[in-house]
Amino acid sequence: MKTTGNTVFISGGSAGIGLALAKKLNAEGNKIIINGRNEERLQKALKELNNASAIQGDLAIEADRIRMAEELKTQYPDVNIIFNNAGAAFGYLLSDTTNAHEKAVAEMNTNYFSIIHFTELLLPHLLQKEEAAIANVSSIAVFRSHKFLPTYSASKAALHSYTTALRQTYEEVRNIEIYEIYPPLVNTEFSAEIGGENGIPPSEVANEFFTALGKKQFDVPVGDAKQFFPSL
Repeated sequence: MKTTGNTVFISGGSAGIGLALAKKLNAEGNKIIINGRNEERLQKALKELNNASAIQGDLAIEADRIRMAEELKTQYPDVNIIFNNAGAAFGYLLSDTTNAHEKAVAEMNTNYFSIIHFTELLLPHLLQKEEAAIANVSSIAVFRSHKFLPTYSASKAALHSYTTALRQTYEEVRNIEIYEIYPPLVNTEFSAEIGGENGIPPSEVANEFFTALGKKQFDVPVGDAKQFFPSL
């Protein structure tokens, strides 16, 4: 797929991995639309990008997903790449909580159900493009769960399974590509409570994806996640 001249939507794009992806793709000549829940953070992020736009909203909320999908199709009809990057995570031990199910519901809603719905809303639009892509940001936790992220890991495993099925569904459709990015621990505000300061910089994730996009490498392991893809 082409690596420049795209119109790219990035959920969770006001910070962390999402903002790093926005910066990298913007620098390479792509138009960027970032999304986030906080308008102030979105406006701050826009100052770090060139000629970018923002759509405020919470993809975990169905009404926001529908509104944002419609806004993309009507106000940014050239959009041809979407990043499902927004996520939710709770760090805890199953032995120390009595509401694991509540945490799991929140994580599954944001990390799995909302992505299925948002993708479903935009797929007809993307399939009309000469070139299009969907990139789901999953995690090394798909392969290596951790006791401090018990239900987060399960939500990302579900996303991985869905992404694999989505790719298989459209593998004969030449104009759409399905990517999955597998970051390890990344040094972001999102991962601060689980030792994110020991992680890789988010720019490393963005650089790995950009390289994969140019090679049509649909699985994009980053850092320690590469051990699970010895052939790449």
